[in-house]
Amino acid sequence: MDCKRILKDYTYYMKLERGMSPNTVASYSSDIGKFLSSFEEKSIAEISSDDITGYLASVNKKGISGRSQARLISALKSFFKWSVLEGERKDNPCDKIDSPKLGRYLPSVLSIEEVEAILDSVDLKSPTGPRDRAILEVLYGCGLRVSEAAGLLISKVWLEEGFVSIVGKGDKERLVPLGEVAADCIKNYLEGGTRAIPASPEYEDYLFLSKLGKPLSRVSIFNLVKNQAMAAGIQKEISPHTFRHSFATHLIENGADLRIVQEMLGHESILTTEIYTHVETSAWQKAILDHHPRKN
Repeated sequence: MDCKRILKDYTYYMKLERGMSPNTVASYSSDIGKFLSSFEEKSIAEISSDDITGYLASVNKKGISGRSQARLISALKSFFKWSVLEGERKDNPCDKIDSPKLGRYLPSVLSIEEVEAILDSVDLKSPTGPRDRAILEVLYGCGLRVSEAAGLLISKVWLEEGFVSIVGKGDKERLVPLGEVAADCIKNYLEGGTRAIPASPEYEDYLFLSKLGKPLSRVSIFNLVKNQAMAAGIQKEISPHTFRHSFATHLIENGADLRIVQEMLGHESILTTEIYTHVETSAWQKAILDHHPRKN
């Protein structure tokens, strides 16, 4: 089997015909690449449902989460659907394979005090300090996805007016309010000389640049969050998305309307935003059960 060619063609299909997000394309390509490498001696048409079941069992033994298993099965179903469309085989061997049932995911949430500790842990006297503080303020204060923060453009930031324009999933643009603290941090970063590294013409409009004058990657922002959490003594397992979760939760706890939070976060469905009401509910549920008169 020509695994490289097949994977390349499937990747083009996901990007061009299905219009999948870059993150989904990358995840599915990785999953399918590993899968195909296990069946190099077979053609696509020769891979059976039993082969797939056996592969899933071997992956499961490695202890991957139910969510990762579900994504893998989704990738396999998509890949073999494409194989049928391409005439590589007549049926989809994944049709009878069920994804694991997942409980509703409750994201990890930082308290306001924990958020402040992480923000205050940034050394503003270091060369990248003002930039790093601005990134963290934007992640939390605007509830941005890490890809949205990494791709934020100067021309889309209105400091005096107090909002930023974000292009989110599905290339949909939305306006997000920018608080005074976040606006001041961005202003300090832009005026403080830490962005003085000449950027290539194609990168001049990017807000957050690396030491090489290129846009920061998602991985760089992920590492920044990890390092500052450690510096603040936060023991929770967090990521840039934790700031987004925490921001939405704090808004709802303070009485913000669910529809407004949905629009600000760029959620297509209100059901996605409703997860934050469950986070709040879990807190008072525990408080009640801890003091329940019928507690064992």
